[in-house]
Amino acid sequence: MESAATIVSSLDMVVRQSPFSTRRPRLPRRLSSVWNAASARLSTSKCSRDASSLNSEVIRRPREVFPSKFPEPNKYYAPVKSWPWADILRILLVETLKVSGDLTQPTHKPQNEYIEAAIKKEGRRLDYHERKRKKEARAVHENAAKAQKLRGIKAKLYNKKRHSEKIQMQKTIKMHEEKDVKQKTGKTPEGPLPAYLLDREEQNRSKVLSNMIKQKRKEKAGKWTVPLPSVKGIAQDEVFKVIKTGKKQSKAWKRMITKMTFVGEGFTRKPPKYERFIRPMALRAKKANVTHPELKTTFQLPIIGVKKNPQSPLYTQLGVLTKGTILEVNVSELGLVTTGGKVVWGKYAQITNNPENDGCINAVLLV
Repeated sequence: MESAATIVSSLDMVVRQSPFSTRRPRLPRRLSSVWNAASARLSTSKCSRDASSLNSEVIRRPREVFPSKFPEPNKYYAPVKSWPWADILRILLVETLKVSGDLTQPTHKPQNEYIEAAIKKEGRRLDYHERKRKKEARAVHENAAKAQKLRGIKAKLYNKKRHSEKIQMQKTIKMHEEKDVKQKTGKTPEGPLPAYLLDREEQNRSKVLSNMIKQKRKEKAGKWTVPLPSVKGIAQDEVFKVIKTGKKQSKAWKRMITKMTFVGEGFTRKPPKYERFIRPMALRAKKANVTHPELKTTFQLPIIGVKKNPQSPLYTQLGVLTKGTILEVNVSELGLVTTGGKVVWGKYAQITNNPENDGCINAVLLV
């Protein structure tokens, strides 16, 4: 006879079969009195086999208790592993944010905004400036050690970068250094003078900045002594003509420049389909009639580039030539030399006419 032992408890129901039985164990019936919230378990079934006893156990998992937000409890539920846990957590998070009132605020911001907000609210560390100063002081030694360790192409690129940085630093120091210069006052002292002081002039020692920093300041202020210090403004509608494109001529993002322009030697047009600003070939200029104000002579010189168009930075970038534009022209034919004996290659000149009306460019050399 086959014997089977059945044990019923308040937690679960286990069926154990005799090791000599050849029949497959029957699953126990589900009892409503056993399945409750206290008897909830995660695993649906568990089978264990022991080599000595060959006992098999089948444990049925009771029904879970669900929130009222989900379907009615009388419907069939899938196993716990297949539940949409991500959706459940998302719903709970949204409900929590609604209750706390944080849902109206953006949940994600760039990291730099968090940092800036924290600095604005809490301030810097007490030793922030000291640590920053020490870090900058150590950086010099770290860069030198890095330059010694690098090899190959990396070393070449790194040393080239450091070389340019050193040159820039030396230029900055030279610009700001002050020199002791003796200047003649031109004043004649009153009263009689001894014989040994008659050929001497009173001198005054003063601090003057180098010529380089004076030139830099002049460039920054834009105080060029030009023939035309002010010019009349030109509207964009006068410079750009709208070109309509598309199958139905509904697109109007292209512009044709109606003024004379300059393009470099190696200029290559974009494909016509993608070209936004069209510079017609007939309105391109390569040479200018430049007048030397001291020699009172006019030369036809090739244009190197457009330094500044007073109308707009966009016109400078596009090379538009209007009245008052500063050009860079090639003056190597004039034979001008510097104080050091080097030949001057390029100088600036200002346009004094309206090139689109005259068909040529007239300019005055800035000496």
